[in-house]
Amino acid sequence: MNRIIGIDYGKARVGIAQSDPLGIFASPLETVPAAKIIDYLQKYAQTEPIVKFVVGYPLNLDGSHAGAAPDVDAFLKKLQAAFPDVPVALEDERFTSVLAHRAMIDGGMKKSQRRQKESVDKISAAIILQSYLDKKK
Repeated sequence: MNRIIGIDYGKARVGIAQSDPLGIFASPLETVPAAKIIDYLQKYAQTEPIVKFVVGYPLNLDGSHAGAAPDVDAFLKKLQAAFPDVPVALEDERFTSVLAHRAMIDGGMKKSQRRQKESVDKISAAIILQSYLDKKK
């Protein structure tokens, strides 16, 4: 069952989402410390084949690279070194945190749960991945 993995990379935490086997729907999976992301993905790949990574890329409103872009670029090099045969697509991550908060509110999540940054990160990863999957149709 092939999976596409969505990633919302941050210096401290990384939100991860996965597609369903048909590549139609994205669902939040996990939030992992940034230092452990490659290990986590390698362990995941032992049980579920990964066919593509979709990484959220930070852009400013004018389309230029945002301040966090160098951190994502460094992560991309590590990801491609660890998974040389898995293609990587970049997806605009502007407004994903805002959309994640809105999804949590609409989903009835309590205020205390919405404050947990881990929830925002993995939901943001799912939004990034779903955006990519929707474009692919």
